[in-house]
Amino acid sequence: MKNIDLQLRQFIAIASAGSVSKAADVLGLTQSGLSKQLSNLEDGLGQTLFERHGRGVVLSSAGKTLYDAIKPSYDLIDATVVRLREEQGITEGRLRIATIHPLSSYFIPGVIAKFMAQRPSVNVSMLGRSSPDVIALVETGKVDIGFVYDEAVATAEIEETILFDEKMSLVVPQNSDMARADSVDLGNARLALVVFPAPYSQRRMLQLHGLDSHAVAEVETLDAMLKLVSLTSGQCILPDHISGAALAEYGLVAIPISAPLLRRRVVAIHRKGRALSSLANLVLEIARAAIEFRGDVIAPRTAGP
Repeated sequence: MKNIDLQLRQFIAIASAGSVSKAADVLGLTQSGLSKQLSNLEDGLGQTLFERHGRGVVLSSAGKTLYDAIKPSYDLIDATVVRLREEQGITEGRLRIATIHPLSSYFIPGVIAKFMAQRPSVNVSMLGRSSPDVIALVETGKVDIGFVYDEAVATAEIEETILFDEKMSLVVPQNSDMARADSVDLGNARLALVVFPAPYSQRRMLQLHGLDSHAVAEVETLDAMLKLVSLTSGQCILPDHISGAALAEYGLVAIPISAPLLRRRVVAIHRKGRALSSLANLVLEIARAAIEFRGDVIAPRTAGP
């Protein structure tokens, strides 16, 4: 059988993605081209390896037997290649990071800045997305590492590393009556919240605490949220680590929330069964360290909430 190694790699990609089209995107191939390679492998083995299931595929009995036999071996090969490259001190290449929007305003820029100082020849790309989108990008291998809130991780295909906990604050215009308060009880406040759409972790947090009924507008970016709050009498709920300078640019201030307690845990995620590259490992090391950003020190967490 010709190209058996390539076909087996492609077979693993399809099984991991659960879809020929998703695997084709990850591999940079056309769906028809990948389907043809799969057919060639099945013809050579005389076995059907996948069964159609909804919009995707699942392993057949023969496919599961093949997957269980070859996946550990390819994982070992990949891990060995990564280790050998690390021993040579890889200083060039490409690093792809995905992060939820709030973290891109106060946490990830500091991480990337320290990384670039140590690896100036590496090409770094950062994607800002919702939590589900970040997880999907990690699952499909389109990014090397992602940063999300832990409650959004509900898949066995992802491994997470705890970084830190953050509390939330109510952000209001400087000329608002609330701006003079030392703290605010959201249960007693008159709220008109600008929020992220439903897939976002922040929106689910509001729903969990019965605050979603106060939503009056939806936006998809942090800048749009801050600008809309600055132009209206509305408010938004954001991490208290977002710097005062960033808020002051929009004429806003952050008020501590006394009740309910709104706290979330930030985690780094990567695809289970795929060894982190040396570059992604370095980013993780930097992220796990205490990060100082515009006067805020974020301490890493290693225990429960």
